[in-house]
Amino acid sequence: MPTLEDVRRAAAQLDGRIHRTPVVTSSALDALFGGPLTLKAELFQKTGSFKVRGLLHKTLQLTAEERERGVITVSAGNAAGALAWAAKNAQVPATVVMAKTAVQAKVDAARAYGAQVELVDGDLIAAYERIRDERKLTGVHPFDDLDVITGHGSLGLEILEDAPGTRTVLVPVGGGGLISGVALAVKLLDPSVRVVGVEPENADVVSRSLAAGSPQKLPTARSIADGLAAPVCGTHNFAIIQRCVDEVVRVSEEALLEATRLVMSRTKLALEPAAAAPFAALLEGKLHLTGPTTSVVSGGNLDVSKLY
Repeated sequence: MPTLEDVRRAAAQLDGRIHRTPVVTSSALDALFGGPLTLKAELFQKTGSFKVRGLLHKTLQLTAEERERGVITVSAGNAAGALAWAAKNAQVPATVVMAKTAVQAKVDAARAYGAQVELVDGDLIAAYERIRDERKLTGVHPFDDLDVITGHGSLGLEILEDAPGTRTVLVPVGGGGLISGVALAVKLLDPSVRVVGVEPENADVVSRSLAAGSPQKLPTARSIADGLAAPVCGTHNFAIIQRCVDEVVRVSEEALLEATRLVMSRTKLALEPAAAAPFAALLEGKLHLTGPTTSVVSGGNLDVSKLY
């Protein structure tokens, strides 16, 4: 498991290459939810998502031989853009595997960064592994990778530095990449800070994995929060979540949609439904504020059609 020194080293490597995203507050949301909230606005990160933290860090660790072969990942959208940007930055060829139903803006973004996009039907992971092996590419898992997790840990460091007094951190949950990195960094810095994950009821692979005691795979995982609709929980992610995350709660599709509209109207941040998951949990009463709380906003390119 990565150490605090590993996370700090990753943050130092990323410093100056990515944005230190702002912390945003809203008195209207504070009043509605009964306590002070701070939003870590990762939608302002390069490529519009926290994903670039882990995937750029991973790219920086590649050997010369791995770089020469080129990299490949599989993604609903945000990881595709992040790896495409990171690979372009490092002058490494990139391929991304995405579903044919992926948000077109995210497909276009990956292509604009120079990646070759493979749109497929069916099992994305199987397609990713097949293309990786056939073309002898260097596989970069979008979340189940210790270098990726350590890179995401830089976000946890920033939260406690930029929002001092934070006692609870709320984190959207998909396959476990973001929450494992953030929770690892937060708990290594201050074990008393509470870390809570929020995932869609329709894509609750992490909750199911915790209940089963081992990483699970869902037959299907679909949600309006497409960035959280991972069908599997990563093995490395699961081990860190078990150790460092205090609780994971589920939220409905209706609450995700309502929360997205609410936060956009109160903060004017065009965040995607995945980023609004913590607010969905607050709306449904799954969580209650007991002190200064940071909600980690994952960001991403909003598909406005999902709001109507």
